[in-house]
Amino acid sequence: MSGPSATDAYVALGSNLGDSRATFAGAIEALGALPGSRLTGRSRIYRTPPWGRTDQPDFLNAVVRLHTSLAPHVLLDALMAIERRFGRMRDGERWGPRTLDLDLLHMDSTALDDSRLTLPHPRVAERAFVLLPLADLAPDLVLPGQGRVGDLLQLVDAGGCEPID
Repeated sequence: MSGPSATDAYVALGSNLGDSRATFAGAIEALGALPGSRLTGRSRIYRTPPWGRTDQPDFLNAVVRLHTSLAPHVLLDALMAIERRFGRMRDGERWGPRTLDLDLLHMDSTALDDSRLTLPHPRVAERAFVLLPLADLAPDLVLPGQGRVGDLLQLVDAGGCEPID
């Protein structure tokens, strides 16, 4: 797993239904147990206002770093399977309430844009709820086409976002 094909992947976690802290603990354990993968970092957990659709409870958000030999689409499929295990139903509603949302944000040395996956995630630079926890892990990470995480964080409104651990 530590050979030349392994890379660092950054995965965002979000939840605003159920016991989000317990869901995060279980999801992080599941991420670390993925084949060919090892958990190498975890951000603080942030309470953040809803984004897109504001008539719902606040979210908890975090980011983890995995060192993985999984290919991007294989990792994406694994993330979706973990979401389902924690009760996520993808019903087509964007930005709605959810038990667990796992977004693949970035994989080092990987640029991808197809019908299933774009890397780096195209909207990282717009979202304080992603940038805050990502900056906990990798403030100097440069997202191709977007910029350095620490610099991007200075450009977004992080009002209402607060670390809770």
